[in-house]
Amino acid sequence: MELRPVSRLPKAHLHLHFTGSMRHSTLVDLAQKYRMHLPGALVDEWPPTLKATDERGWFRFQRLYDIARSVLREPDDLRRLVRETAEDEASEGSGWLEIQVDPSGYASRFGGLTPTVELVLDAVHDASRKTGVGIGVIIAANRTRHPLDAKILARLAVQYRDRGVVGFGLSNDERRGRPYEFEGAFRIAKRGGLLSTPHGGELQGPESVRPCLDLLRADRIGHGVRSVEDPRLVDRIAASGVTLEVCPASNVSLGVVDDAADVPVRRLFEAGVRMALGADDPLLFGSRLGRQYEIARTEHGFTDAELAELARGSVTGSAAPSDVQKKLLEGIDAWLAAPVP
Repeated sequence: MELRPVSRLPKAHLHLHFTGSMRHSTLVDLAQKYRMHLPGALVDEWPPTLKATDERGWFRFQRLYDIARSVLREPDDLRRLVRETAEDEASEGSGWLEIQVDPSGYASRFGGLTPTVELVLDAVHDASRKTGVGIGVIIAANRTRHPLDAKILARLAVQYRDRGVVGFGLSNDERRGRPYEFEGAFRIAKRGGLLSTPHGGELQGPESVRPCLDLLRADRIGHGVRSVEDPRLVDRIAASGVTLEVCPASNVSLGVVDDAADVPVRRLFEAGVRMALGADDPLLFGSRLGRQYEIARTEHGFTDAELAELARGSVTGSAAPSDVQKKLLEGIDAWLAAPVP
């Protein structure tokens, strides 16, 4: 039976990390340009076999990510990454992207925190103009670093709110850096009008989700899938309208679940939780946004009407301007109303 192509379903992409958005071919090309040796896991064995449910596995994942980031050595490399990412988003039906970056990881190479943020924003504006994909930037703190660093980043994020920064996040290993330590940074970001988008509920269970709601006043939660372990928490998330950024391929690759069918997309959907599917780190997981919708269709039995509802959740949970949201929502209705090929 013919199905409506998910690549033509308008949608927003709300969970994509900066280096992790890089094309694999670009990683290899830049490594050759700078005569860098890449480990087999990033070349012949790509996408790598990963597991992050223990500290050793997370360390390997983070090491591969850091190696990939090290090929971004010149401003043009960074601009290329953003441009190609926007092109890939456009090809998959994404009309709005929120890309997450921790500028601390690039600051030593690009002149400091502020010059790095300005370089990223300039690259984003140029890529958006060329591709037609609206792009917002989420500045993320690293939970393995000192909370004072997070406050510096929060102030920087607020400073660039009018230049395209839309949110403030908290990433890296959920088992490190307790949320209450970062409450001050998120207070700064929220007072400055930014969305709160911390990670939680992937490597740890409900105990890592509740502080995101209670202390960090989350508008969205990166992942959050393990909230299903506490039905009352799921009900709370549904009632509050907080969006979960669910990344099925990531959950499988990192060993959170054994199979894509085990990601609780259907359970969360039927509980009334608003979700936005995301690709997380395509460079390491081997699949982009469209594949996440295909997983919902093939592994969880989502109908086209339900896929359209997922897409609506991604749009309404975003920081996209009202006119962009209106256009995307109308496009979703049109996709669903069109006859099946």
